[in-house]
Amino acid sequence: MEVLYREIPSGVGSKGKIRLSGEDERKLLLKGARWAVEQGLGGPEDLEHTESGGCLPGADPSLISAKAYERGRAQQGTLGSGNHFLELQYVDEVYDEAAAQALGLWKGQFTVMIHTGSRGFGHQVCTDFLTVMERAVKKYGIQLPDKELACAPFQSPEAQDYLAAMRAAANYAWANRQCITHWAREAIMKTLGASPRELGLGLIYDVAHNIAKVEEHQVGGQVMRLVVHRKGATRAFPPGHPELPPAYQRTGQPVLIPGDMGRASFVLLGTEGAMKESWGSPATAPAGSSAAIRQFGRPGGAP
Repeated sequence: MEVLYREIPSGVGSKGKIRLSGEDERKLLLKGARWAVEQGLGGPEDLEHTESGGCLPGADPSLISAKAYERGRAQQGTLGSGNHFLELQYVDEVYDEAAAQALGLWKGQFTVMIHTGSRGFGHQVCTDFLTVMERAVKKYGIQLPDKELACAPFQSPEAQDYLAAMRAAANYAWANRQCITHWAREAIMKTLGASPRELGLGLIYDVAHNIAKVEEHQVGGQVMRLVVHRKGATRAFPPGHPELPPAYQRTGQPVLIPGDMGRASFVLLGTEGAMKESWGSPATAPAGSSAAIRQFGRPGGAP
């Protein structure tokens, strides 16, 4: 714990080891987790176990404000504060042996769950576009039931600009978790004096939350193209879904339900039922937000 705390900055206003130039930050916003892997912070296998390969296409760095760039420049590779965490966990109970085996999990296994996102960068993107959306509501004559809500017609310039900026924030978040993953691995290897091969350090899944994605779903018996806003939720795609990596084509997507300091976390699998009932979206526990889980070790092996 001491090594993890030293190696991975956390807390309000925390700054990481990475200092991004303006050009570096723009590349990161376009590449997401792939940017981190290109810097030697992880491998291609991590991207294969990350939603959307760790990068949403369509991000536009030119839409990001100078203040958002400034806030994001020193916060890449940091946990932040609030309900964000890096938690050492272990598998206390297995309810489905076949599913657990497919995920590489077994009872008594040591795991790490990481929950953080786009930090001050994403917060600023949201703040910037709330002002834009407030003007758009008046411009398009939209009546909202609550003054805390904000929106714009999907095809409007305001909405399209926001989606492009939001995708940049999502890519920042995927890169952030990838950096933290790498340093967590290094901390554990350093502490235990073992290699990645000996420890079996692997990523189970990295999935986003607080995001809007364009997807196709059944509505009234017809397939429709929708913008699915997942706030306090993640994806839960079923077996055979084209967006899932090969490792999870037969099982369905791993779904992470973070707990809190008094309750357990859960790892579930997406099903066809979720697609019908909630457009492939499960709720999350109070800890909420984006999460990635790493499993360590092999059955019968060391440590």
